Amino acid sequence: MIRVKDAQPLEGYSLRITFTNGEQRDIDVTRYISGGGIFALIHDDPNFFRQVRVELGTIAWPNGADIDPDVLYLGLPPNASEEAWRAAVAAQRSAAQRAA
Repeated sequence: MIRVKDAQPLEGYSLRITFTNGEQRDIDVTRYISGGGIFALIHDDPNFFRQVRVELGTIAWPNGADIDPDVLYLGLPPNASEEAWRAAVAAQRSAAQRAA
C-alpha cells in the first residue's frame, strides 16, 4: 500500500504530497475539507489548514481530521464507495503492471 511520506501546504487548499513510492503530487484538497464537521475548522481557518502533518502514513491535522492515503493517491471523491475504491485500486495495479 502506498502511504504519505511528506506533505507541505501550498496556496489555497493545495498540498504538495510525497508518497512512499517516491511520487510527488500537488493536490487540491478543497473537495475533501468542504463538508463541514471535523473539517470545518480546516476549511475556515487558513492558519489551521497549514498545520497539516503526516501521521500514520496519511495527512492529518491537530483536531484529529485526516484523509485516507488511498483517496489522495487514487484521486477518489469524498465518501467513495467500496466498489469505487476497489475499481480504482485494480486500475492502478493494472497500469503499474503494464509499466513494468
